[in-house]
Amino acid sequence: MRVTQSMLSNQMLRNLSSNYETMAKLQEQVSSNKKFSKPSDDPVAAMRAMGYRSELNQIDQYGQNIGEVQSWLDSTDDAISQGIDVLQRIRDLTVEASNGSMTVDERTDAAQEIEQLKEQLINIGDTQVGGKYIFNGTKTNVRPSTDPTSGEAVYPPQYDDGTVSIEIFSGIKLPVNTSGKSLFSDDKGNNLFQDLDTFIADLKNNNSAGIQSFLGKIDPHIDRFLAQQANVGARTNRLELMEDRISQQEVFTTDQMSKNEDIDFAEVMTQFSSAESVFRAALGVGSKVIQPTLLDFLR
Repeated sequence: MRVTQSMLSNQMLRNLSSNYETMAKLQEQVSSNKKFSKPSDDPVAAMRAMGYRSELNQIDQYGQNIGEVQSWLDSTDDAISQGIDVLQRIRDLTVEASNGSMTVDERTDAAQEIEQLKEQLINIGDTQVGGKYIFNGTKTNVRPSTDPTSGEAVYPPQYDDGTVSIEIFSGIKLPVNTSGKSLFSDDKGNNLFQDLDTFIADLKNNNSAGIQSFLGKIDPHIDRFLAQQANVGARTNRLELMEDRISQQEVFTTDQMSKNEDIDFAEVMTQFSSAESVFRAALGVGSKVIQPTLLDFLR
């Protein structure tokens, strides 16, 4: 096969172009700190990158969900705490009214105070978080103490006992609400508000027997509030564990994504220096291949 000067020159230019391409790719990696800029550069790594980004997006959504759950639980715990304070005050008044130290007028005054405390419990049952009524089960857009059709007050308040759950990790949902029905009534149907109405009437009528019997009714209501608060605390503890798990998952996924995409700067700079040396050597060899007359022209 006859090798001509033109063939040597074309081959030299192709080699120089290939060297340029290698150096350009390395320079782009250094500038972007990424191993590839488009899927065709490394299809396998690009597919992995899509998977890691999808997983990070899910983790971010779980983080937002956890924030919403935390808001529900914190608000629920605060509302129940306020309810316990109210019930403790009612209990104190019950003890005072039961031991015979109150006059008839004082019992009437106590009845009026308990009426106000009852209204406070109704307000607690209407607690909202982000525009949602947290004690009304799945009917979060309905105020428990108001008829949604007529807009008139409902007494005693009517609570839905449905469960609201929010996904906090893949396949893991946490109940976020506390049923107002289970908070303000026991499983035997004893309703807190109705018991308070009876007690208020007994105070106003100076019914000593009814007043003394109420102490046995108020304590189970307080115990139920305390039990519900403990349940909220248990869910809060689990939520904190899941938050730690998600944080660890985010760190792991981010690290894997970095290993998949980010360059080793020292290694790439070494490759660039090597490519540059090859390029200079190719130029030196090429200058000897080109005819002297053309070389003189280039000078």
